[in-house]
Amino acid sequence: RAALEVVLPDELDLAWAGTGTPVEADTKRTLIDGHLVGFEIPQLVALARRVLAECDVADHGLAVLIAEYEKGSSGVDSPAKNLIFAANGPKPEMVLRDAVSNDILITKNAEFCLVYDRPITEAGLSFQELIQWWREREAMADTDDRDVGLSLHKRLRESLGENEPERMVLDVYSRRYGEHGFGIPALIPQVYLHYDPYTKYQRKGSSPLERQRMDFLLLFSARKRVVIEVDGRQHYASEDGRANTQLYAEMVTEDRRLRLSGYEVYRFGGKEFESSDAPSMLAAFFDELSSRMK
Repeated sequence: RAALEVVLPDELDLAWAGTGTPVEADTKRTLIDGHLVGFEIPQLVALARRVLAECDVADHGLAVLIAEYEKGSSGVDSPAKNLIFAANGPKPEMVLRDAVSNDILITKNAEFCLVYDRPITEAGLSFQELIQWWREREAMADTDDRDVGLSLHKRLRESLGENEPERMVLDVYSRRYGEHGFGIPALIPQVYLHYDPYTKYQRKGSSPLERQRMDFLLLFSARKRVVIEVDGRQHYASEDGRANTQLYAEMVTEDRRLRLSGYEVYRFGGKEFESSDAPSMLAAFFDELSSRMK
């Protein structure tokens, strides 16, 4: 028991969220439960991995339980790496620094994009983790979470330019941080999914990699990844406003590929954002999505 009182907060960095104080917990189970209030299955799996990897404890079937979870879970199989997002300027240029390890080096325009360079755990990527990363990146050590979060939100919003529907999506979701805390998944805008170093002009109008950036990405866990797309007219019409079946075909082809890879894809039509009820519609959508992902 005495060892648990040290391991849980100090080695596993788990905050007490139970009733009373840790000293008042009458059993080891109560003590552990008090540090795990509100944890979902992906967070518990991530913790189990850490216990096996970092703590000097016997394996009481944790490895078997983790394997069963992975076998029965749907989603993306490969680990998340190279999270490049929120570009507010020219497209970054990249090279493979180590093709074997899939390490990427941004050789040009790195100053215009953000790169989350930390491991993404089984529990996904929360806004709290993004805040901590931003605090260190921007040297805001003495700034509280709320102000760091506001600074980060401002920078993320810049990447959306004057796209009001996308700004609305980001703003509505960001209100959830105030309602549910910073521990919920972060809504990440303008995430590079593919990378093609050449433009369509250079390729004479064709590209092997369509839709290089996703409008938004949510990492509910390492495997549960949700893509949100806001479809303006450019997704289905030519510059003259006429329906373009080729653009539409490219869009639905890529959606199928993403879904077969394990992503969930949700689309909003630009027309939906013309209604005064659009913020309420988005808030209800995010409530239902979060409930479904638990």
